Amino acid sequence: MQQDFDFPQTPPDNPVARYMYLTRTVMPQLALDEKRGWPVRNDHCFQRIVLDTVCEGVWYDHIARPAYKHLSQSQALAAVQLCEQIIADQIDLSVLNQKSLAWRGKQRLAR
Repeated sequence: MQQDFDFPQTPPDNPVARYMYLTRTVMPQLALDEKRGWPVRNDHCFQRIVLDTVCEGVWYDHIARPAYKHLSQSQALAAVQLCEQIIADQIDLSVLNQKSLAWRGKQRLAR
């Protein structure tokens, strides 16, 4: 179920700008709602999780830094789609975060 939010839209023909807006502004603001239970709050954490997921590994092993300047059109579109799915609660951010941390060798062992 797609939810409508009162956030201004970025131009649809600029997926990099949309990705940056979603990860820098929208997602951190939504993370303030404790009901979401998101494991992260900061923009760079959302960017890490989304880009690692898009790249299926540590993003900077696949994309030059800074990522927003080097994303391909298809990577940017995939990032926007993923952000929108996370925002709409269609994909579990906690699961994606655990995968990202595992790719980075930082996953905590389950107890």
